[in-house]
Amino acid sequence: MPMEPMKTALRGISGVPVTAYDARGEVEPDVTAQVYARVAAAGIHNIVAAGNTGEFYALTPSEILRVYEAAIRGVDGRAPVTAAIGRSLREAVDLAQRAKDMGASAVMAHQPVDPFAAPQAQIDYFRRLAELSPLPLVAYVRADGFAVEDLTRLAGHANIAGIKFATPDLMLLARAIVAADPAGAIFVCGLAESWAPAFAAVGAQGFTSGLVNVAPQFSLAVLSALQKGDFAAARAVVSRIEGFERLRTKYRNGANVTVVKEAVAMSGLNVGPVRLPGLPELDEGDRQALKAMLQDWQSGSVTA
Repeated sequence: MPMEPMKTALRGISGVPVTAYDARGEVEPDVTAQVYARVAAAGIHNIVAAGNTGEFYALTPSEILRVYEAAIRGVDGRAPVTAAIGRSLREAVDLAQRAKDMGASAVMAHQPVDPFAAPQAQIDYFRRLAELSPLPLVAYVRADGFAVEDLTRLAGHANIAGIKFATPDLMLLARAIVAADPAGAIFVCGLAESWAPAFAAVGAQGFTSGLVNVAPQFSLAVLSALQKGDFAAARAVVSRIEGFERLRTKYRNGANVTVVKEAVAMSGLNVGPVRLPGLPELDEGDRQALKAMLQDWQSGSVTA
């Protein structure tokens, strides 16, 4: 996809669908495609294949390719499909090429997980990927320790469409947005709906979402309010989803995907449990709390 249309998509919602597994624990491509189809049908602007909510790090490279295929089939041209890549530089470049061959629109580079990765070298990792990728790249910045100069160096690369900024360091983000070339990469809220109003206030555009798997109406309402500059309305919607998002943060975010997958299952689509080392299943108390939330959402308005 050309750079400017990709940036336009990033200014909307980047939805990250879950990956479905069958009874043997293998990737179930048809059900996975159904998940992607539902997210696309809801009008989500950019759809990320095998992102963190899709359990990227629990998948083998061959399984990641199966998720790409299911995503592209399920989305069926209704939105850009951004294929998640990562791990070693060589693996990431190979995944980027395969994503292009399969029909993806862009790639998103996951934050390197090497325990000895230096901040400036992580920027080099993203920039090298951008040089070698045949598709526009979104850099997923999740770690701490970066300087404003690191982020502006990243934002200035010609093949980087966006920076998915996923730390709560709003002062760093604000300074980087001011210092960066306005014609370069856009900065996207990588911490989903709950943080989107604060990120938008300092200049971020668009946000990522796992909630779109379950209740995209809330995601779209937050985006609409922020695009109008109506922060009170955005906060009112965020208050409706607070319990859901807090439940996802349990066990140091270990329940993040688990909550989403169980909510999808409650909607009638069995996507299987989360793979280790994520939390495979919720305990009964949390499951009942989740069920009550979903029932409340069905019975009330978006902002009630």
